[in-house]
Amino acid sequence: MHTACNHHLLSSTFILQIPNKFTKHHSVTVFTSPTTNSNILNPILGCSKKSSMDGPKKTTRKNPRRSSYGSSRKSVLRKTFKQEQVTFTAPISEDPVVAIIGGGMSGLLCALQLEKRGVRSTVFDTGIHGLGGRMGTRTIDPSMIFDHAAQFFTVSNPLFSELVDDWSHKGYVRESVGVIGELEAGGDFFPFLSSPPRYIAINGMRTLADSLLSQSSMVNVVRPCWISSIEPFNGMWHLSENGKHRGEFDAIVIAHNGKCANRLLSTSGLPLIARQMKRLDLSSIWALLAAFEDPLPLPPKAFGIPFEGAFVKGIDSISWIGNNTQKLFNSQNEGPHCWTIFSTSSFGKRHKVPQENIPNATAEKVKGLMLAGVENALGVPIGSLKKPIYTRVQLWGAALPTNSPGIPCIFDPLGRAGICGDWLLGSSLEAAALSGISLANHTADYLKSGGSRPDEFAVGLHDEFQPFNLEFDYSQSFLALFGVIAQGI
Repeated sequence: MHTACNHHLLSSTFILQIPNKFTKHHSVTVFTSPTTNSNILNPILGCSKKSSMDGPKKTTRKNPRRSSYGSSRKSVLRKTFKQEQVTFTAPISEDPVVAIIGGGMSGLLCALQLEKRGVRSTVFDTGIHGLGGRMGTRTIDPSMIFDHAAQFFTVSNPLFSELVDDWSHKGYVRESVGVIGELEAGGDFFPFLSSPPRYIAINGMRTLADSLLSQSSMVNVVRPCWISSIEPFNGMWHLSENGKHRGEFDAIVIAHNGKCANRLLSTSGLPLIARQMKRLDLSSIWALLAAFEDPLPLPPKAFGIPFEGAFVKGIDSISWIGNNTQKLFNSQNEGPHCWTIFSTSSFGKRHKVPQENIPNATAEKVKGLMLAGVENALGVPIGSLKKPIYTRVQLWGAALPTNSPGIPCIFDPLGRAGICGDWLLGSSLEAAALSGISLANHTADYLKSGGSRPDEFAVGLHDEFQPFNLEFDYSQSFLALFGVIAQGI
């Protein structure tokens, strides 16, 4: 018997009070503020008393230098400059606003929970086509839709269950009833005889992300926007995009990870948060989107079962194949037939390139190897599949966490900044949602306290990361990141 179960440790901002500084177009706000003055960005170097959150005390200075900006910064000079810890001293605004950098599940749920707590937020997201992060959907035409990251999600936590029930009632999601299982090299298919309910978004995962904020009144969205700088000034965080001022906020939330987050935090004045983020180890996964005019042949040992998706075992180039057409349209015969195929993490590592600029030769090589892997999995001769009518490869360079601190969120009260994301609890959409909600509640409690007792609100700044203890190679499956981990198969 083959079974599957979910590993349920899993996947803001303010409306700025700057008159005439921004204009709205639909749900996207485009700021037209002038470039931030470079003088604001110059750090104040100097030694000061170590915070109790920053480990053992070292040398102290009787009169630590305070800036006129409403914050103080600390540094230690060794052979090179060590990043200084920013310490905000200015009072928190009566109507505080939080900036959330990242519009995936964790960032969106953080924004919505802040709204429930009466706190306004602005979500900054790089998405050109929409929000969602790894809840990504690529629509070529109405009949050709691919979920190219999260394939589905499962539910175990009562709080998340309530959210999913509400989403289902509103028509955002529905249960997927198609057959999934394990597919071994040569065409051996073993359907899962029991598994938790799987949920998908109507018309693709991204539609869930777009729907979540449809009824919000205290969440502003700015996209596409790539925040490149966060700087403290006058007791507020000032955000910039390549020199273009994007607003000022009482607190910030980092709701993304990988090299972009590390780069953003490297000069932020948040060394404790930066250190924790750098401890995160992420693997890379290739995604191949392929549309075929005719249905793919059923594996010879599939007993005539047209499966919706399968975890692939024993093939280095692929770990999952999923039929988007069957999943989204319940169609098995009408084409085109759109498949999402994920590589293994070892394959992703060997063929890793800059994901922002994938060389054509690499793309073609990866596509060929992954299509050959599909043929091997289906048990058909190499080169026998008809050429797809559409293909696209994408590298998820920061796809799958291999370690985690096992906590719902991280928060630095001195710097008024926090981190949320699926990787803090494990790796699933459920974990992402719970992390965002947890950080929102923690941030709202801190803001409402007035910030007078920072030590009481420090969380996760020194927690050690632990590698995932897995009975099988969890990192082989990209789906673990997006909602399900198959176990006992």
